[in-house]
Amino acid sequence: MDDIRSTISPEMKLQMELSVAIANRIYEILEARGMSQKDFAKLMGKTETEVSRWLSGTHNLTMATICKISAALDAEVVKVTDCELEPAFA
Repeated sequence: MDDIRSTISPEMKLQMELSVAIANRIYEILEARGMSQKDFAKLMGKTETEVSRWLSGTHNLTMATICKISAALDAEVVKVTDCELEPAFA
C-alpha cells in the first residue's frame, strides 16, 4: 500500500484529503440534525446511491453541488478562510 501512496501526486493527495473532509463535514451536519442518508437524498432530490457516492469521500463534487448541499442543509459545508492572494499578473 505504501508503494501506491508514494506514486500519488501531491495534488491528487490533496484532492483526496479535501474530498474526505467534505464528506465528513456533511456527515457531521446530518448527524447533528438527526438525518439519515435517505433523508438527505430525498432533500436533495437524488437517489440514495448518488448520495452514497458523495459521502464515500472519493467523489469529485463540483462547486455547484457543494453550493446546493450547503443551501439545502442551510450550513457551511466548505469554509474558506480569508487570505491575501498575489495577482497572477503584476
